[in-house]
Amino acid sequence: MRGFRCEAVSCLLALGAALAMAPGTARAAPPPLTTEEAMIPVPGDPSLKLYLREKHPAGMTSVPGERILLFVHGATYPSETAFDLPLAGVSMMDLIAQQGWDVWLVDVRGYGGSTRPPAMEQPPEANPPFADTEQAAADVGAAVDHIRQVRGVQRINLMGWSWGTAIMGLYTSRHNDLVNRLVLYAPMWLFQGTPPLGGDKPLGAYRTVTQEQARERWLKGVAPDQQASLIPPGWFEQWAKATWATDPEGGGRTLRAPNGVLADVRRYWAAGKAQYDPADIRVPTLIIHAEWDADLPDYMALGYFAHLTHTPYKRLVQLGEGTHTVMMEKNRMQFFHEVMSFLDERDPQALR
Repeated sequence: MRGFRCEAVSCLLALGAALAMAPGTARAAPPPLTTEEAMIPVPGDPSLKLYLREKHPAGMTSVPGERILLFVHGATYPSETAFDLPLAGVSMMDLIAQQGWDVWLVDVRGYGGSTRPPAMEQPPEANPPFADTEQAAADVGAAVDHIRQVRGVQRINLMGWSWGTAIMGLYTSRHNDLVNRLVLYAPMWLFQGTPPLGGDKPLGAYRTVTQEQARERWLKGVAPDQQASLIPPGWFEQWAKATWATDPEGGGRTLRAPNGVLADVRRYWAAGKAQYDPADIRVPTLIIHAEWDADLPDYMALGYFAHLTHTPYKRLVQLGEGTHTVMMEKNRMQFFHEVMSFLDERDPQALR
């Protein structure tokens, strides 16, 4: 367990940079935050552990489920180096917790701070893909149950990014009674053409990714004259250093990522059939997307949105001048404001 606690004073200093990033907000000091970590058993295999991180205002002893949020990552990178990366001194997780929220993240088995299964210590071709969407949804379910027990609540809010939208969507479709609201950031839906990851070769247990490949993928489809200003100076390097450090076997040069997601893409999303039906989601849902997303283009967000036919209400927000990774780009505060507008609002259908 990578245990640490962020003390109130150090958090206050680190988060002061948020004031300069949020035009129009009051110039009051952000509240000090407390950080907690936990390792919980992987469903069906107690020898493996899932990594959870929590942030909330210091001194918070209770919080309603309506103000609890759990985040899960996408196909390649762990949750903490995107959602809790202190860009310009403050992370997305910090910003939400500063609003009085109890914010959590989880790494699926084989990612980030969670246990690497034995298959990842062998050559990839020696074992089949693992950590597919069903297993990932079970991991999220374990995290949800842990949070509900710790906080004594019935429902919480869920947020997924990229493949994480399939994880959270599948979970919610089966457990609407445990979810307040759902945020889907860059949703996965049926592919029109070849998926950006995986190719057509046989899949082993995992794949390896370099920082050079990550940067090329990040900027794919962005016009050359826009690339220089898209990611503020030093942000990509900060993210890459933190991300590749989560897999010490790669020596900072390569990162291992489980291939269960790619097996599901071939079996379902690239084969023209959905793994689950969004019509089974019956909670308020936000889809947020960016116009330059080459990984999961806007036709996916529109297609998914059309299939959300039983939500009490739904919303689709398209951010300009952003990619699949807009949460860590120059327009990330727009992303933050749109997400919090959805999570914080009262019932938009209520009569005055």
